[in-house]
Amino acid sequence: MKSDDKASISLKKIICISILFIFIMTIVVSATSVRINNVKIILSSGYEMNVLTSKHKVSEILDENHIIILSDEKVTPAVEENLSDNNTIKITKQTEEIELPEVVETSSEVTIEEILESYNTIIEKIVVEKVKIPYETITKKVATGKSTQDKIVQYGVDGLKEVTYKVKYQNGIEIEKKEIASKVITKPVNKIVEVRNKQQVTSRGGTKVRYAGKWSYSESELDLLCAITAQESCSSYEGALAVITCACNRAESSKWRYNGSDPLSQYKARGQFCYSIDNYWKRRLNGNYPDYVKRAVVDALNGKRNHNYLSFRSAGYASGVNIGGNVYFSAM
Repeated sequence: MKSDDKASISLKKIICISILFIFIMTIVVSATSVRINNVKIILSSGYEMNVLTSKHKVSEILDENHIIILSDEKVTPAVEENLSDNNTIKITKQTEEIELPEVVETSSEVTIEEILESYNTIIEKIVVEKVKIPYETITKKVATGKSTQDKIVQYGVDGLKEVTYKVKYQNGIEIEKKEIASKVITKPVNKIVEVRNKQQVTSRGGTKVRYAGKWSYSESELDLLCAITAQESCSSYEGALAVITCACNRAESSKWRYNGSDPLSQYKARGQFCYSIDNYWKRRLNGNYPDYVKRAVVDALNGKRNHNYLSFRSAGYASGVNIGGNVYFSAM
């Protein structure tokens, strides 16, 4: 073989080897430029799987492994983000976040006694209260002409009822109150007003109202009766009724008829009741007395009585029956 042919064969070998080397280097360089990651995927069920991938975006890795995210699942990192340094994708079930109340720190210390007080036993008590029953006003028109005037034919008096409650207390504080029963003690007396023709018979004290067919009093006279009664005893309905009953008993008794034939005359008799003894009763005029005093006076004028005595003294100054702070004696 000639030397030129040998040289040509060597050159071809060199070129082939060079091309092969360049091809191998290209493959190596390409392989080294693609980064393969070992990624851990934790499913919401708790199952873990490891995959090899050249992807970096979470959504692409999930798609590559055919993993579908449900509407109630959450992915960490988010599907739009790239892998984090720990090469882990975690899928969890979404839970509703509950906002906890803000804890306010205070400098004051809570004592053991205060803590124990909050666990004190709830105490139940039965409480009985007296409640007023308001009276109603009834207006009756009996006039036939245009010129009319109102006339009170019956004064209104509030009633009274006894209401029983079940009351719960804790640490001495009322926490619940429930009505369990009620009983009417005194029914209200309705106020009756008649619209009459004018030119009614009147007296200096105003229009008269007749009670139980016996006694007639104007509104101002009734107010005077109530003021004197309240000055003698206004601690309770029974106490007021006892005072006016004494005056009514005297007016109906022949022993005391010389002082007058009606309760107001008996009240005004010299040296008998507070009317002629002092002037304290005047401060009670114009309705300055409890409603039950007026109710007691009207009830007595209409015939109600709660004893049959003719005299009384303040408790401690005589012996007898104590009613409302006064001692009654000398029966009819």
